[in-house]
Amino acid sequence: MHFTPSDPDFENKVRDSFSRQVFMDFIGAKLVEVRPGYCEIQVGYKKDLSQQHRFFHAGVIGTIADNSAGYAAYSLMPADSSILTVEYKLNLVAPGDGALLVGRAHVIKPGHTLTICKSDVFVVKNGIEKLCAISLVTLMEMKGKADMPAEDAFPKKNREA
Repeated sequence: MHFTPSDPDFENKVRDSFSRQVFMDFIGAKLVEVRPGYCEIQVGYKKDLSQQHRFFHAGVIGTIADNSAGYAAYSLMPADSSILTVEYKLNLVAPGDGALLVGRAHVIKPGHTLTICKSDVFVVKNGIEKLCAISLVTLMEMKGKADMPAEDAFPKKNREA
């Protein structure tokens, strides 16, 4: 599907938002590609991101599915909007056994308030991609609410500098 973004500077808006996600930095995720209605995020394997069998943990797989869908949807939204996930369903179809996770999401249906996206998460092992998860994600546009933290939302003693 071809989409026209509301914000001509959508890619910078998405990349700026992604750069403020401390958790993405913590797990080593990289925003690889953004197009109108599409996003790809990758994260390399680290033992710290694994479960007891040393596969990528399902929580990390779900995070990549959610974030790639969120930014696919956000790419179509106006500059003065923000976004939140309302719901997502994750089907794990194979173990996250590999050196790299690749989340690719695309918008299925953009709406006035809710946008529906599909994320496919692949695991790459020995140069071969294998589908490990499929996710259906519902996202809410928060119109007129900037995609920035509310600095006074938490007392300074509860925030890290």
